[in-house]
Amino acid sequence: MPKFVPVLFILISITACYYDSEEYLFPQPNNQCDTTTITYSGSIQPVLEQYCYQCHSNANAPSFGSNIKLEDYSDVLIRANDLSLYGSIAQESGYSPMPKGGGKLDDCTIDIMRIWIDTGAPNN
Repeated sequence: MPKFVPVLFILISITACYYDSEEYLFPQPNNQCDTTTITYSGSIQPVLEQYCYQCHSNANAPSFGSNIKLEDYSDVLIRANDLSLYGSIAQESGYSPMPKGGGKLDDCTIDIMRIWIDTGAPNN
């Protein structure tokens, strides 16, 4: 057996598993909460559509949502200004926890809502 074969075997063994780290093989999604650009149309309305419209759309609110409508910006602004929107999704004491029958929204989504409300709930 030539003298370089054991050395070659060692080099191949060392470098063969270089990318077999869990972080490389199974990268985790970026779990950072991006609050740099929060807009009503891009950040708030999609959350309302996904979690709130089942009960609080204009059509469903009279029957399922205590007549609280969240489909139009003007209706959302009322709930943002009286803090009931934030109080409900953050599930604070004194507010009806939302979404009803569902789990609490993730912290990032709640933070995005809070920041949007704190900046005056702009219609952008």
